[in-house]
Amino acid sequence: MVIEAADGTDRPGGIAGEEKSISRFSGRVEPAYWSLETDELVGRLETSTSGLMRVDAAARLAKFGRNELAPRSGGSALSVFARQFRSPLVLVLVFAAAVSAFVGEGHEAAIIGVIVLASCALSFTQEYGASRAMEVLQQRISRKATVLRDSFERTVDVGEIVPGDVVCLSAGSLIPVDGVILESRDFNVSESVLTGETFPVVKSAGRSAPEAGITQRTNAVFTGTSVRSGTAKVLAVATGTQTEFASIAEALERRIPETEFARGIRMFGYLMTEIMLVIVILVFFANVMLNRPFIESLLFSLALAVGLTPELLPAIISVTLARGARTMAANGVIVRRLDAIENLGSMDLLCTDKTGTLTEGVIRLDGWFDVEGNSSIDVLQWARLNATLQTGLKNPLDEAIAGAPRGQGNLSGFSKIDEIPYDFVRKRLSVAVHDSKREQILVTKGAVQNVLDACGFVQGSNGLKPLGATEREAIDERFRRWSAQGYRVLGLAIRRFQGKAGFSRGDETEMAFAGFLLFLDPPKEGVREILSALADRGIGVKVISGDNRYVAAHLAEAVGLQADRIMTGEDLSKLTKNGLLAGVRNTDLFVEIDPNQKERIVEALRRSGHVVGYLGDGINDAPALHEADIGISVDTAVDVAREAADIILLKRDLSVLVKGVDDGRKTFANTMKYISITTSANFGNMISMAAASLYLPFLPLLAKQILLNNFLSDIPALAIAGDNVDVDQVRRPRHWDIHFVRRFMVSFGLVSSLFDFATFAFLLLAVHATAATFQTAWFVESVLTELAIVLVVRTRRRLWRSRPSLLLAGLAVGIGLTTIAIPFAPFAGWFGFVPLAAPVLAGLLAITALYVLVSELTKSRLFDHGSRAKPRRRTPASNPHRTAPVRIPG
Repeated sequence: MVIEAADGTDRPGGIAGEEKSISRFSGRVEPAYWSLETDELVGRLETSTSGLMRVDAAARLAKFGRNELAPRSGGSALSVFARQFRSPLVLVLVFAAAVSAFVGEGHEAAIIGVIVLASCALSFTQEYGASRAMEVLQQRISRKATVLRDSFERTVDVGEIVPGDVVCLSAGSLIPVDGVILESRDFNVSESVLTGETFPVVKSAGRSAPEAGITQRTNAVFTGTSVRSGTAKVLAVATGTQTEFASIAEALERRIPETEFARGIRMFGYLMTEIMLVIVILVFFANVMLNRPFIESLLFSLALAVGLTPELLPAIISVTLARGARTMAANGVIVRRLDAIENLGSMDLLCTDKTGTLTEGVIRLDGWFDVEGNSSIDVLQWARLNATLQTGLKNPLDEAIAGAPRGQGNLSGFSKIDEIPYDFVRKRLSVAVHDSKREQILVTKGAVQNVLDACGFVQGSNGLKPLGATEREAIDERFRRWSAQGYRVLGLAIRRFQGKAGFSRGDETEMAFAGFLLFLDPPKEGVREILSALADRGIGVKVISGDNRYVAAHLAEAVGLQADRIMTGEDLSKLTKNGLLAGVRNTDLFVEIDPNQKERIVEALRRSGHVVGYLGDGINDAPALHEADIGISVDTAVDVAREAADIILLKRDLSVLVKGVDDGRKTFANTMKYISITTSANFGNMISMAAASLYLPFLPLLAKQILLNNFLSDIPALAIAGDNVDVDQVRRPRHWDIHFVRRFMVSFGLVSSLFDFATFAFLLLAVHATAATFQTAWFVESVLTELAIVLVVRTRRRLWRSRPSLLLAGLAVGIGLTTIAIPFAPFAGWFGFVPLAAPVLAGLLAITALYVLVSELTKSRLFDHGSRAKPRRRTPASNPHRTAPVRIPG
């Protein structure tokens, strides 16, 4: 598969030796590396169990490349520019220009070529700028990993890991390489991304059979899988494109369903293509049958196609989304997938844990009590031993214990023997220590009920006594009372041993319940107002927490959420899929929930028609983050949560999320503006032009005039990405509605055509225009109405009550004045234009003003009808970004 040394000798020491080994190291090893003895594999990789030297790692990085599935860059400037010419319409125009040149119409061909080149250049500058901006944002959330370099633990960018590195993993880590385990402790790995298996797999050092498939390689780990519990050191064998995950990444990407927004854009493209083909074919054959010149008819038909098609739509979407991503980043929200912005704006339900979002997230240890409820220095001492000596997943509770008053309880007489890491089944963490008398003490802390399950005694002031029903009831009563006061309560137990060699989960039995640890995490200041702001935006909030019902209910009351509609994990486990679907609608607090149940809750809420966002930062949040329409995590989250999320908050604060929702909705609104503007003006103009070409003895516009019209009207569209958005556009979730787009296009298209025909009548009956005058006048009127409609349909309000951005307004006015001036310019003859008389210009401006008035009335009727219509409920669909499991043959 990867890595084979030239010989099996050990790596020489020292800098010179490093450089010498690099020259021999080929980067290849036998395919079945998991079947080799550790010493042999280390030798072939020319490394050591204490890791690489930094100079060696740097050389290997230069030789084998970064540990990435795809190149970092979104493409060179040249490749992005070349991509602009892959559009079928652009290729057709290039072909048309070539035909014109071939038949001797070099002047026509040159003009078409210049306009096509200018359009592609506009699109290129927008798309390339957007891609560079996104690269910068992605680098802000690059993933880190811990490796051994120069025999010390160092944090490096995941992309810098090379074959031969020793990677240190713990609960929550997303595994960055394919490799074999050198040492481990209660190491459980979730491999569902590769195998589809839900439950974690126990991994340990050793050998596997050469023919073993992925699921049978118990001594190996793979890129993209995640650590559920325990710790391990792994020798990196394969990185980047040589990993198992890389071999299926392409297939995984193909299996990602498109988002609602992407699906809407695709359906809109189909709609425009159908209309374009019908018009082009009918107009071309009709003009040929009317004995119009073949080449002129062909160019006119193709120009109609270009005039009707929103060819800048891909660039506008890229620019709008990238600008939205930059704005969100400035407000503390990093977008990992651009199409997630639309989902964020569509979100109508947010599911979140309480810690750090509804609460301050700064947990403090507020009390340490024995079984009888008295403050106990012994309980604090045992808690500090457990929290400070454990080496697994760090958490705020352990940090709070470690930060407790150090003057109480001396730890200097204790030394660590062993530990049993935390996992989400036991919900306990144990550390074994020697005391000053060399007695072995196993100290266990965790959820009160789970600690009680491991106990057979209680440690009272009068020594040990059996744990009976009376003692259990007293412990439960204290737990409920403290929880109802808002405290998070953990239990602590001990067990003493003599001369035991090693410890395992099996030793967590017959322990003595020693006392309680009380933690306080008060409600975050201003959170009630933030929840109200979310409600004003049409977003409900449901709390999904592993905490007990009493703590959750106390917090809900404090922050203004309903506290009486509660479902526990035990209740949920008894419900069928349909029963849960009915139950989630009337539940606001989900408490005592395990990780798999979080995923079930989110799935049920999505099935009920909601667009669900899920905010989480822990290992146990990853399944729910995958299941949600929009996964939201924080910059300080564990690897597996960050990688599962679509949106990363740089600060764990719901106010940041409120700003992100507003920015997402603004981005969606500006994208829809371009579509509305394009369809409202272009559709009517092209229909009118097609009809006029059949009635008039000359073409209503020459092909080059249509292309110039299209080019000029597209320039203001580039400013739409930064346009102002009305407040009412961010006050409710927004969804793509292709039916409304079609109705909008037809309504405004008819209005546009009506005024086009009025212009025809004015020019033919009142002005008695020649062909050149007609084409010039209609060119001016067509561009002016397209610019005017930009200002009309960009807002649902009256256009004078909604202020456009200065750039958009400036470009619209500037292009309008330029259009009026073009017929008088020295180059006007190149395009077939002639100067227009003052009465003609006055008539065109009057028609344009009347067009704006009627368009305003049409807009009001359309939006009033839409607001009276019943709101569309989202049809439950497959997750827009969740990758289906792919099974790999052994």
